[in-house]
Amino acid sequence: MKFLVAYDHFVRKEHYEELFKKYPEHTLVTVPYGTEDRIEMRDMFREVEENGPDAVAIPQKMYDEVVDADVIITHLCPIPASLIEKGKKLRAILTNRGGLENIAVKAATERNIPILNNPAHNANAVAEFTVGVMICESRNIARSFYSVKHGDWRENYSNFGNIWEIKGKTVGLIGFSTIGRLVAEKLSSFGCKIIATDIKYDPEDELIKRLGIEMVDLPTLMKESDYVSLHARANGCILDKEMLSLMKPTAIFINTARAYMVDYDALYEILRDKKILGAAIDVFPTEPLDIDYPLLTLDNVTVTTHRAGDTVNAYSDSPAMLMEYYDEYLSGKRPRFFVNPEVGMGR
Repeated sequence: MKFLVAYDHFVRKEHYEELFKKYPEHTLVTVPYGTEDRIEMRDMFREVEENGPDAVAIPQKMYDEVVDADVIITHLCPIPASLIEKGKKLRAILTNRGGLENIAVKAATERNIPILNNPAHNANAVAEFTVGVMICESRNIARSFYSVKHGDWRENYSNFGNIWEIKGKTVGLIGFSTIGRLVAEKLSSFGCKIIATDIKYDPEDELIKRLGIEMVDLPTLMKESDYVSLHARANGCILDKEMLSLMKPTAIFINTARAYMVDYDALYEILRDKKILGAAIDVFPTEPLDIDYPLLTLDNVTVTTHRAGDTVNAYSDSPAMLMEYYDEYLSGKRPRFFVNPEVGMGR
């Protein structure tokens, strides 16, 4: 089979070349997409996220090579309907992302072309980061470092008198899919209580039983948690001012998911007025931040530059994961992530 691969600054050409050494029976054709500038790449993709796969032009070589390609593999490169239409032999589209904003899913489904995605590609990276910023914010690690770097041996912080260990605290996970589950597993050794909310959870889930996780509704989670950590994927804002206001005055809010799911204006006011203890935020409505961004004026917030999923492993390991899913699909087994299973199995 011919695999047409659009590589980029993150999932790189060498990642695919190394992988396909294990598949000498296949032909690999690689096409570069985007630039080597991270910020430019993120800006390009933000346009796609907001306006779909036709928002940004793709290399002409993708159109030239798709004519006789069997499989497309992408990461950030859009796969518009016009490209799918030219791929008369296409048997599958594989994407290294969890989101599908860059793929014309309807066009692929109408052509009976399965789409396999990989929302787990950076799941462990995000889970590790989440636990890290929980500790960083509650223990003033970043603020302490900043003070020492600027000649101030700081001892007093806005959470003075409420600097607790995670042990014995209640951590609420909003979303209990791949990342939420990994966060729960990593937190299991901290001696905390874990509660979670997810509209699609399985009541017979082995992990829920093994870790003693209590599944609750969202308002209950917001009221009872000492740490609220967002890991859901939703179409709009789920944490508005009313929902954020349910948190304890000693609670800490963590967002390593998506900015649009949170009312950041309301979050700023709640933090400013000390109605919650603190927050750690990795994602924002507009990136990079302006120097006068309101949250940057507060002393009870740890702010990071969209770092949660950004590890070498998250990108380098994803193509091999995708090929495992595709091998499962070809063998008639349902792969872990199957976007449009209505097209059928094992083509």
